[in-house]
Amino acid sequence: MTHFDVIVVGGGHAGVEAAAAAARMGASTALVTHRIATIGAMSCNPAIGGLGKGHLVREVDALDGLMGRVADRAGIQFRLLNRRKGPAVRGPRTQADRKLYARAMQAEIAATPNLTLVEGEADDVAIVGGRVAALVMADGRRLDAGAVVLTTGTFLRGLIHIGELKVPSGRVGEGPALGLSLTLERAGFALGRLKTGTPPRLDGRTIDWAGVEKQAPDAEPTPFSALTARIDTPQIECGVTRTTAPGHDLIRANLHRAPMYSGDIQSRGPRYCPSIEDKVVRFGDRDGHQIFLEPEGLDDLTVYPNGISTSLPEDVQRGLLAHIPGLERVVMLRPGYAIEYDYIDPRELAPTLETKRVRGLFLAGQINGTTGYEEAAAQGIAAGINAARRASGADGVTFDRAESYIGVLIDDLVTRGASEPYRMFTSRSEYRLSLRIDNADERLTPKGEAVGCVGPERAGAFRVSQKALRAARARLDALSLTPREAARHGLDLNQDGVRRTAFQLLSYPSQSLARLSAIWPELAGLPRGVAERLETDATYAVYLDRQSADIAAHRRDEGIGLADDLDFTALPGLSNEIRMKLDRVRPRTLGQAARIEGITPAAITLLAAHARKRPRPEPVGPGE
Repeated sequence: MTHFDVIVVGGGHAGVEAAAAAARMGASTALVTHRIATIGAMSCNPAIGGLGKGHLVREVDALDGLMGRVADRAGIQFRLLNRRKGPAVRGPRTQADRKLYARAMQAEIAATPNLTLVEGEADDVAIVGGRVAALVMADGRRLDAGAVVLTTGTFLRGLIHIGELKVPSGRVGEGPALGLSLTLERAGFALGRLKTGTPPRLDGRTIDWAGVEKQAPDAEPTPFSALTARIDTPQIECGVTRTTAPGHDLIRANLHRAPMYSGDIQSRGPRYCPSIEDKVVRFGDRDGHQIFLEPEGLDDLTVYPNGISTSLPEDVQRGLLAHIPGLERVVMLRPGYAIEYDYIDPRELAPTLETKRVRGLFLAGQINGTTGYEEAAAQGIAAGINAARRASGADGVTFDRAESYIGVLIDDLVTRGASEPYRMFTSRSEYRLSLRIDNADERLTPKGEAVGCVGPERAGAFRVSQKALRAARARLDALSLTPREAARHGLDLNQDGVRRTAFQLLSYPSQSLARLSAIWPELAGLPRGVAERLETDATYAVYLDRQSADIAAHRRDEGIGLADDLDFTALPGLSNEIRMKLDRVRPRTLGQAARIEGITPAAITLLAAHARKRPRPEPVGPGE
């Protein structure tokens, strides 16, 4: 077969979600990858989720994506982070068995209808009349396409650094992609360079496990997928240790050999996941930095020392390890390294992740300046949905930042760009009380059903869960008591004569469903997930009412569209700097314009006045 509706380049975390989503939408889809055996490979840390990232996984799952249920099958140490904080900022995370994860992902891909796997190197994208026409392989094959999604990860002119050693590579053992960078440059895209890194890999048999702390998994694992009934994979402990002052001294003595400090690497790395060299330089007053010793699998002797990403020379890495408690005699199986790669300024993209320069060309993952498996998966599913719709002639689908972290991620990228690798945090969302891990399906599954990317199994499970939640909430609303009646049950309420429902009582800090069940026995026995959701809704009820007003204001601004052909450089009353910023991003709505860095309230007022003078385009809302 040489013609497809959608072709996805890259079998990483963005690529598999894009290909599976397009195929679920009914598009004939090809997934092109260097090697089929590396589909779903975890190039860096074998872990899924975390703070902010876990929200993205839940949202991908709500759209019937793959990452959540695959992680549930491969997870070997589930932990709910921020458990002591509010439900809005808790983040599910699991350490994954690297082999189990890849195996489960490849099984999902193989079982997906409408999806063909193509092995080989993508070398060029044929563009005719400003639109994608085909993908050209390095061996000369031509695959015609209605839309192409590039999810190239770190492969675009990838260059590995280990001290003074430089190796052209997309990741260890695999060559870089060179032709696609040239294609993008010919099309007029300005490519930048970013870098990321990984720590050395250790032989777990040579670690002194008695000399390190232990971190146990949660007693009751919190799954990622709404379709996962229970976690069956055995759970393990991880180790915890720290760097030491002698190790820091060794790093300082060899900074001239570190590519980040010798001048060999000029590109920016992830600020929130710095190398151990950066930590020692930037936080010189600290006597140690925490390291998590994370086994890479149930039957794999390899251990990932999370916290010491480095590109120092091999001999320095070995010396550093010898100064770490528990690792004094450890055998290093593979050195850590930094990798530089090309990316495109994501302000080149529309909110659908289609490029503005070339119709039918979509980008997702690290090529857009992000870092992390979860950020890649979120972009991948959005790009796959929109590529399928582009190929069929349908309008694109956008994700509102008030409805999802996927919306926050994409809006941040296309509006503000990325000068360093972007990663998700809950603090990036101004509406995070509404965007919780427990309501991702409620926020996104109906949207996924409407556009055709949610299958019948998930749709059915969603209807069942929503029915149970509505019934439980109705039960709480139907039960009530007066302050005097409450006092007889030991509840201290304001003696104002006002009758309060069980749901209202649940919002009190001292109350829980367990305690209210002593008053109303019919509340006992609610499913755990339903009970936790009701307690969260009650806790946040007053704050959510206030946030709803903020969301309504946000959507009013998002409803004021700006013409696609608006010449921002000719608008009177704006400074040249603001004109240039507006023209660089070309915002689609007044709300997006307001989120561009450096755009003043006065400029927004002028834009609003201009928008009112012109015929208003169709609203650009969350359902488009």
